[in-house]
Amino acid sequence: MSDAPLVRGIVVAHGNMAQGLVEAVRRITGTQADALTPISNDGQGPEQLREQIETLCGCDPVVVFADLVSGSCGMAAAISCKEPGTRIVLCGVNLPILLDFVFHRDVPLDELVPRLVSKGREGIRSLPQSG
Repeated sequence: MSDAPLVRGIVVAHGNMAQGLVEAVRRITGTQADALTPISNDGQGPEQLREQIETLCGCDPVVVFADLVSGSCGMAAAISCKEPGTRIVLCGVNLPILLDFVFHRDVPLDELVPRLVSKGREGIRSLPQSG
């Protein structure tokens, strides 16, 4: 493993969704507390969300997981991460994407992001499978 810092995750979502997802990941994986940080938009406008995201991002590599691309959470994340480099936004967060993230935080962002998008898509299934 390299000396590069582990990628951190920030989950920003409406209501209690972020906290619920992060808590589910922690229960399933037993992962360290700093792997994912939840942010709720409750009582916050887009500017407050943006400031909170920017403060949490710091200088280390970060993936910001947002619930919706066009909601206040996704927009605040996009503005916070508009400069290319160490911040990436993934919209449409789900449990499979977060579970894969916590086990692969040592992977460089340019490899991690496509992997996470794939895992998130693979996690969407209908049961029983049709055709």
